[in-house]
Amino acid sequence: MVRIAGVDVPDRKKAHVALRSIYGIGPVLATQILVKADIDPVMPPRMNELSEAQVDRIREIVDREYISEGDLRREVGQNIRRLIEIGSYRGLRHRRGLPVHGQRTRTNARTRKGPRRTVAGRGRRTGGKK
Repeated sequence: MVRIAGVDVPDRKKAHVALRSIYGIGPVLATQILVKADIDPVMPPRMNELSEAQVDRIREIVDREYISEGDLRREVGQNIRRLIEIGSYRGLRHRRGLPVHGQRTRTNARTRKGPRRTVAGRGRRTGGKK
């Protein structure tokens, strides 16, 4: 197992796919990192096929040029905390655990809201009898 940015990167996966296991590195950044490390991004080798020097170059590029893992998680958390503290609309949505970007909540939104909670008195209403 190769360790980059405090994460054990999978050995048997291609380099550009394995780098995505690091929080904050997606497909585009993974390819950019391989280009900067002089590794072929079109037909990248598997992580266990890379030499120690190539792994060191990747490790150095990720540490020096990109915010990833703990630092990025901390920064995102601080941004959310700041929104909550200033009382912005987005902060209120975060605090209540509701969708932040304007999605509907009458139906759907189960990912943000969590499992359904049954509310008493909801359900089929019967018409008034005369």
